[in-house]
Amino acid sequence: MVSGARGSLWNHPSPLAVIPSSSRRFKVDRLAVEVYPTRADMGRAAAHAVAKHLRDVIASREHARVVFACAPSQDEVLSDLAGNEGPIVDWAKVTAFHMDEYAGLAPNHPQAFRRYLHDHLLARVKVGAFHALPAEGADSVAVCAGYSALLAEGPIDLICMGIGENGHIAFNEPPVADFDDLVSVKRVKLDEACRQQQVNDGCFSTVAAVPSHALTLTVPVFRAALRLSIHVPGARKARAVHAALEGPIATACPASILRLHPDATLYLDEAAAGDLRR
Repeated sequence: MVSGARGSLWNHPSPLAVIPSSSRRFKVDRLAVEVYPTRADMGRAAAHAVAKHLRDVIASREHARVVFACAPSQDEVLSDLAGNEGPIVDWAKVTAFHMDEYAGLAPNHPQAFRRYLHDHLLARVKVGAFHALPAEGADSVAVCAGYSALLAEGPIDLICMGIGENGHIAFNEPPVADFDDLVSVKRVKLDEACRQQQVNDGCFSTVAAVPSHALTLTVPVFRAALRLSIHVPGARKARAVHAALEGPIATACPASILRLHPDATLYLDEAAAGDLRR
């Protein structure tokens, strides 16, 4: 699908689109939470909200800067965004980033996050620009500094993201997360729970095959973004969702900091919301 394929329809959702209704909605601190009956419903609703936000930003400033998570939890959202019957976005006016990458993996490696984003979005829509995080570079300090400079060139209008099974956001794991980190991108060691999640997600066959380190955007980047769209499906995420929404705001569950963001929505399916008391 090319960016201009839909002519003058940029300001409207697809006429074929049906936006699902949520099972329930509530707020935790400043964080809006929407729960949907199924994973597909969650993805479709989130995609339409993302598209509307991007259309509004583009109408106001003629350009949008977006960070995308690259994980199976994002499959439905990206599929709806990129699909021919999905919501309409003028992708030529979008600059895309991604939030993390395994240290040492080449961009075309089957498990590279750049490969994931290419296959699920960038091969299907033509964004104005895509800035890849070149984690295969030998000098991680220089790579992190270079990517930090790109991020700092303007506001981040939107981050599409998930929450890990141990409550991580990007690769800000409980042992390394810092809510007031002094850098925007850093190299981190992945903890065992995170590496096990990559196996649970079907991305690697064994924990030993999962890279031990990654480059990641840090928590202050998420705190500073103008809007967060958080997509969390599946029963394996229920414990992390419970900790993020009903536990203390602390680095023991990095996702708990999302409750303080002034413009963020957490999209859940019923399975991911299964441990909540509301």
